[in-house]
Amino acid sequence: MRQQRTDPTGVWLGLFASMMFAGTMAADSAPAAPAAALGTLTVAPDLADELAKFKRVPMPFDVAALSARERSMIGKLVEACRYLDRIYWQQSDPAGLQLYRQLRGDRSTQARDLRRFLRINGNRFDLIRENAPFVGTTAWRPGGNLYPAGLTREEFERYVAAHPDRKAALYDPYSVVVRHGAALDAVPYHVVYRQWLAPMAKLLREAAALSDDAAFAKFLRLRADALLDDDYFQSDLAWLDLDNPKFDVIFAPYESYLDGLIGVRTSYGAAVLVRNDAESRKLDVYRQYVPDIQDALPLAAEDRPSKKGLRSPMEIMEAPLRAGDLRHGYQAVADNLPNDPRVHEQRGSKKIFFKNFMDARVNNVILPIAQQLLRADQARQASAEGYLACVVMHEISHGLGPAFARVGGNKQDIRATIGPIFSGLEEAKADIVGLFALKWLVEHGGAAAQELNGYYISFVAGIFRTVRFSVAEAHGRAEMMEFNYLAERGVLVRDPASGRYSIELDRMPQAVADLARELLQQEATGDRARAEAWFARYGAMPPELAKALEAAHNVPVDIDPVSDFTED
Repeated sequence: MRQQRTDPTGVWLGLFASMMFAGTMAADSAPAAPAAALGTLTVAPDLADELAKFKRVPMPFDVAALSARERSMIGKLVEACRYLDRIYWQQSDPAGLQLYRQLRGDRSTQARDLRRFLRINGNRFDLIRENAPFVGTTAWRPGGNLYPAGLTREEFERYVAAHPDRKAALYDPYSVVVRHGAALDAVPYHVVYRQWLAPMAKLLREAAALSDDAAFAKFLRLRADALLDDDYFQSDLAWLDLDNPKFDVIFAPYESYLDGLIGVRTSYGAAVLVRNDAESRKLDVYRQYVPDIQDALPLAAEDRPSKKGLRSPMEIMEAPLRAGDLRHGYQAVADNLPNDPRVHEQRGSKKIFFKNFMDARVNNVILPIAQQLLRADQARQASAEGYLACVVMHEISHGLGPAFARVGGNKQDIRATIGPIFSGLEEAKADIVGLFALKWLVEHGGAAAQELNGYYISFVAGIFRTVRFSVAEAHGRAEMMEFNYLAERGVLVRDPASGRYSIELDRMPQAVADLARELLQQEATGDRARAEAWFARYGAMPPELAKALEAAHNVPVDIDPVSDFTED
């Protein structure tokens, strides 16, 4: 367990934070001034075309069946999400937030479009076009606002090597790195973001007081405490102990997608969740096999710790509101959390599936793109059920494989040893181990044999969707590698006449098993050079695939969720 931190010199940290983060905090408190300067900004001329790639999809929330107390509790959680969203903007692009707020009073079409695209990306940089600026000329910073401007990975690693006593602090996932003279310092999140964390914690405690579920109330109080000291261990355990809760939340800095510099720092994400009980019961068949799938992985026994006796809660939930890294950028349809390997060893992890987001993705993106890019008879086998099975096993597989890397005979955090490529590696591992697991389920009676080809086809349809986000995004990087590997193995074959792809289904199982072994070993050994070389080898988009994707331009790249709750 991480020891609860005490600030070594509270006065110094207070003064330091006030000096170093004055500009960051000003961005949040700035009034919504008229955007008179909009005409002077450099705005991408094809902004409307970029916006058209995101289909607005309503995410309605019916409160009629909720009690007055439950509605009040949801209201507290929603307000806490708004504070969390402000922190995410501070981490990603405070100047983007300031512009977003300044545009609020401008009713022009350009201002409205620009404001919407800022909200979609959560910054001024176009995720699909490898983070090119779509407003202004400032270049994207791979570490967002989590590191000082101009800091390179090489400089960071040289400093850590010269100051090994500072390594733990500088790799702390809940801290911002700043320059202090010639030194690099790490300031904890609970110091940097205190002005938003304090009201967030208060709202979680008020929501706890309104909950009729004692276990959920306990979790909310523990999570409120964690927000104020960055020690999430006990609240994570309490979260995993929830037993089929009617209401749930994701509310923490969990994922490291925003940290493209070192790959360890986390960004805040949140979702308000309401259980879909009928759909959740269908997950029982997957849950019972998790320990056996872990034991069957193509990996040395010492690198796949047993999952027997560990909890593996799974929930299918409606998500009426999301915030932070779950709202901006790539719209996830599922999550496997927490990411702390200590929690994985002691309890396991929780798999959450966002049904309203899953339905929106399948109906608006997956099935339409399969019909355009796959051979017609195979496209007809892509299905919502097949895609859901792939997503379920993907999330389960985030919790499978090694918990730590073996480096020099010692256990080390995989995220830190692999570095910035980790997010892409982990997403690829979850994809491919998930496919490996689906075949295992078929072989052991957990799924019908006639469904396997549908799983494979639905998975490939998902690749076509994801690689449109470009290789700058972790999921896109992962699935671009997978596409190229499968093409090299003769699994994916393009017909030059039609431009469509077909899947050599008899070749898929062995290719999947071989790729699963490679990715699992990369994580188990913590071999950064091996992982980087692998993704460099398979990371480029082939021209013929780019051409095929361009021909499918009428299919949205992703959804743009529209909540019933007002967003900032």
